[in-house]
Amino acid sequence: MDENNILLKLKNVLKELLAANPDILVATITSMEGLPIISIIPQRYEESKISAMVATLLSLSERVVVEMEIGVFNQLHIKGDDGFLLVFDAEPAVLAVSTTSYAKLGLIIFECERASRKIMDILKGKK
Repeated sequence: MDENNILLKLKNVLKELLAANPDILVATITSMEGLPIISIIPQRYEESKISAMVATLLSLSERVVVEMEIGVFNQLHIKGDDGFLLVFDAEPAVLAVSTTSYAKLGLIIFECERASRKIMDILKGKK
């Protein structure tokens, strides 16, 4: 599968995610090393900086989960005054979304878990 086809499929996953959840404001797929793969992100944000920070959050989260012996990292939720940042394992990548403060997190988490599985399959050549 060529790179353009993969990027198109990943972009479609993000578009579906945002279309199903209008409270999601930003969606990004980042490599584990912090490099941007593809994002739907307002221009005022610096994609490379967001990607690097998301990968750092993932790395720290994975380490603390192991250190505290609570299994394997799956997802991280951060609440700010104006919304949430959700980070999901999508190995070999990371899915991160930001939402409004009044988002229905249960539904968004469900949809993001589904999107993470799709991302994994695409990047591993299964779809």
